[in-house]
Amino acid sequence: MKVLIAQPVHEDGNSQLENEIKRNPDINMLLFPEGYLSCENKLAKTCSLAKENNKLIITSYRKENKNRAAIIDPKGNLILERAKTPPDEKEELITPLSVSYKNIEIGYLLCMEILKGIRDLKKVNKALNFIAHPIGVGMFSDEQFNLWIEEAKNIARTYKTMIIGTSHADGSYRNCGVSIPISYCIGSDGEPVYIAKSDTRTRILDLDTKEVTII
Repeated sequence: MKVLIAQPVHEDGNSQLENEIKRNPDINMLLFPEGYLSCENKLAKTCSLAKENNKLIITSYRKENKNRAAIIDPKGNLILERAKTPPDEKEELITPLSVSYKNIEIGYLLCMEILKGIRDLKKVNKALNFIAHPIGVGMFSDEQFNLWIEEAKNIARTYKTMIIGTSHADGSYRNCGVSIPISYCIGSDGEPVYIAKSDTRTRILDLDTKEVTII
């Protein structure tokens, strides 16, 4: 199975998502960042897009100015939807943290939730084929970039699963003015399949062979 990993710029619609589907008809899944879908109307349109093109779409949408998890199956059904976990350290990850699709168990961490992954993914009592990690904007420092990659490596080793993350190409955390776009895939052994730092090109990952194509 092939997953397209995108680093779009923020937009009101979903034209970048639609264009990626048109340009790459042989892909099975698409991973887009946290908050790519700006509202519930855009989520509904994206469900229709998934059904029309028979694609599984992993992303996030905004509702009442808050980001929420979203995985849409190729029939246009929202098969995973939940709130984002509050950042307070005492708050455990909100479930569900995974969903089954065609005998594949897909884990899901939304942006800063990765910092709670080692502790709380034990709630998932199934083996994960991979974890999707939609990120809102790029990292605000090299230190944060390195920290999140190390967390991803530790999660991959601990739960023996691949983890794939991506951010928007633009924007910055709390409009601080600093942004290091990030896209990555860590294998189930904790070793990088690829790490993209300030390189916002779209990638296609073959989940079976681990081959990565830059487009």
